[in-house]
This record gives sequence, structure tokens and C-alpha cells, in this order.
Amino acid sequence: MEYFGYYGYYPYYWGGAGLWGGGAYPGAMLAGGGYAGLESGAEYQTAQTEQARVARDADRHENDDPHLRSSKAVMKYHIEASDGGIGHVQGLLLDDETWAIRYLIVETSNWWLGHQVLVAPKWIQNVSWLEREVSVNLTREAVKNAPPYHPTATLDRDEEISLHKHYSRSGYWADEVRLENPQFHAIKSQSHRAILKNP
Repeated sequence: MEYFGYYGYYPYYWGGAGLWGGGAYPGAMLAGGGYAGLESGAEYQTAQTEQARVARDADRHENDDPHLRSSKAVMKYHIEASDGGIGHVQGLLLDDETWAIRYLIVETSNWWLGHQVLVAPKWIQNVSWLEREVSVNLTREAVKNAPPYHPTATLDRDEEISLHKHYSRSGYWADEVRLENPQFHAIKSQSHRAILKNP
């Protein structure tokens, strides 16, 4: 939209049946120019209205996150551990209360047969949209020995704790406890300081 707005091409080609929308050539879309330099006042007015709409849309989306992707877009992305590939994204597990993505379901069958594991978003180091790749700060061996994920079973908190213990990572629920109970964090911090002062 920005590209077409810069060059004054209106309406957009995706708004019509042909390759260039309502015109056979891109020149037919130029505001004020028209096909072979001819354009009616009504067409010019339509182009001006479209240009104003584009400007409004650009303002509305000025602070959008350029890294936002559809969940479907990341399916089949390759997963790279710190020491090599481990599989691809097979699916996502969402929290049905908060809608937060809790885990990526990783299919490792291209590394060893029939094994799915869970990887938390916090363990992701980088996502390359161009390479269609997700890098995690886990080793291949750690992933290989991780508790397997069974899509037919309900994932409960005990299984999540087991998963996080395996990777020696704290669970997301610890953050929720701190948010819901700020005094817990304050008490813990004071206790930690007391231990440091009086070993």
C-alpha cells in the first residue's frame, strides 16, 4: 500500500480482475493521469478518496509490530537447537484462559522417529522469518531426552513441572504467582538479602 501510494497508483491491482486492477497497464492507475492521459473528474475524485484512505490506514498501523505473524505461518518452521536441527513446529498449545502461547509442539521425526516434545516460547532465542527457522537455547540431547508430548492426553501442571525441571527452567506460573502476590516477591527478596548479609 505504501509503495502504490508513493507512486500514486490507485486503485490497487488486487481490487480488480486484471493484473493492474481496473487498467491493462500500471499507467492507467495513476491519479490524475488515467489511461493514455485521460481520466474523468469522477475517477480523479475516487483516486483522491482512495489516497486519503491509504493515509488514514498508514497512520492507524504506524505502531504495528512488523514481527507479528499468523500462527499458521509458523507451522513447519524448522527448530534449531544450540548444536543443530531437532525438527519442526507441528503446532501450538494455548492457555484457554489467557490465550497465551504456552508451548510449541515440536515434531522430531526427521531426527528420530515418532517423537513430539514441548518447547516454551521463553526458550526461543531467535525467529528468522526469511529462513523459516526458530532457534532455541536448548541442546539436541536435552530435547531428545525430554518428556514426550502426547496430543491425546491433557497436559496438567505436574507434567509441566516435570518438563521445566528437565530443562532446569522456571515455569511461567512462577511469574503469575509474583504478579498476583507482589508481597511474595518482596518477602523473597528480603529473605535473600538477609541470607547474603548473614551467611
